[in-house]
Amino acid sequence: MLSALVWLPMAAALLVAVLPQEKASQQSRWIAGITSGVVFVLALAVFAQFETGNAGLQFVEQIPWIDPLGLSYRLGVDGLSLPLVLLNTLLMIMVIYATEQTIQRPRLYYSMMMLISGGVTGAFLAQDMLLFFIFYEVELIPLYLLIAIWGGKRRGYASTKFLIYTAVSGIFLLLGFLGIVALSGSGSFAYDTAMTDALPLAQQILLLSMLLIAFGIKVPMVPLHTWLPDAHVEASTPVSMLLAGVLLKLGTYGLLRFGLGLLPQAWEVFAPWLAILAVVSTIYGSLNAIVQQDMKKLVAYSSIGHMGYIILALAAATPLSLTGAVAQMVSHGFISALLFLMVGFVYSRTGTRDLTVLRGLLTPERGFPIVGSLMILAAMASSGLPGLVGFVAEFSIFRGSYGVFPIQTLLCIVGTGLTSVYFILLLNRAFFGRLPDEFSDLPAIPLKEHIPAFILASMIVGFGIKPQAFVTLSEVTMTTIAQNIALEQKQTERLPVSAAIALPDSFSLASAPSLSD
Repeated sequence: MLSALVWLPMAAALLVAVLPQEKASQQSRWIAGITSGVVFVLALAVFAQFETGNAGLQFVEQIPWIDPLGLSYRLGVDGLSLPLVLLNTLLMIMVIYATEQTIQRPRLYYSMMMLISGGVTGAFLAQDMLLFFIFYEVELIPLYLLIAIWGGKRRGYASTKFLIYTAVSGIFLLLGFLGIVALSGSGSFAYDTAMTDALPLAQQILLLSMLLIAFGIKVPMVPLHTWLPDAHVEASTPVSMLLAGVLLKLGTYGLLRFGLGLLPQAWEVFAPWLAILAVVSTIYGSLNAIVQQDMKKLVAYSSIGHMGYIILALAAATPLSLTGAVAQMVSHGFISALLFLMVGFVYSRTGTRDLTVLRGLLTPERGFPIVGSLMILAAMASSGLPGLVGFVAEFSIFRGSYGVFPIQTLLCIVGTGLTSVYFILLLNRAFFGRLPDEFSDLPAIPLKEHIPAFILASMIVGFGIKPQAFVTLSEVTMTTIAQNIALEQKQTERLPVSAAIALPDSFSLASAPSLSD
């Protein structure tokens, strides 16, 4: 079943690529859409059979592949990877639906989308480091082409910059994985936490440095972030939805799975510095968002700020903060996809994203009241208002991280206030006030085009009211990872995942209620 999640989109990419030119426009869209739907149903089937109380790998598939290289085809799913697989498969449906039906070169476009779908899912499911690297690199060329061909005026610059940064990321990732295998003497790339236990701390620090650079570019962390605003501004709306919603999570997933999971002793050394970088990313991203005049660039910098919360959670490495990190990956995926979709609607009808020009778009008679309302909802969720999915994730991160890094956590909480500031500026400038005369005859947005936005909005509200639906998927796995890290580091017991209030001195992990309770 896991192989089907990976290879069905790959097969669809090949099928779309060989379609006759005269029928490619509609048939390629239908093939991509149907394939994405089938893959999402398969992901739901995995979810339905997933044992939430089991912290280990499930649905494991393993086939010997290239023995001399120590490479095996091994897939598995746990509480860390399943939420991200569900997010990827769902957002791909939204992205295909949001794509213009008259897009140029449809065969290439939809085949690249399907390659990204299969590659990202494969990276989340791979349990072999070299196999993960292969899937990690699969999305490089497709995303480069999606920006370079269907992007804006400066698409050549943005796509080349993305290509260089991502290629450097891949180089450091491969060096790190090769170093782990060579220094451990295991002869295999299989993901095994035992292979790094005996490594001297100096070697672990060197290996973790490579992984931090590799995944830090993908997240992105400041100062490795400069490719992201340019890529978002020049990318089309569906590509921006995919980039912010899913592809950035490859970086945070890699830090958690390989950095924190394989090298916990070195992680302890880097943790205080990572917490500082989390603060820098949060504040820097938020302050840059405040001064932006381009709506899309503002949302891009907001992603940098919100990725900082995840870095803080990983630095703290408590059960609660790690559970919050996974929740933040999912919630940011929904929120950022909705934000970029709404910005795309505004740009496609007005021809501009300039906040010095846009006014009064919430006007019921001639504006976009639905777009404005959904933008307000997404801004509230991004600001962490209670009752929406962003609050669940951010509160878990801050509550779980405060006991380890109190000052850094308080500074990151400032970022939530700054989030409210830049979104209030965006909403006030673009959607309130009097509609300018040049926008008096804006073309209406058909209700059917809002369907992806309605689905994303329902996820934001639904998971905000009932967070147990996705928190329970990762809670046990994150608790186990945190306990293993604490055991490796021989640290004192940290705040357990279930605690969202002050705990008595007699508290024990075994007697604690769960976060889902």
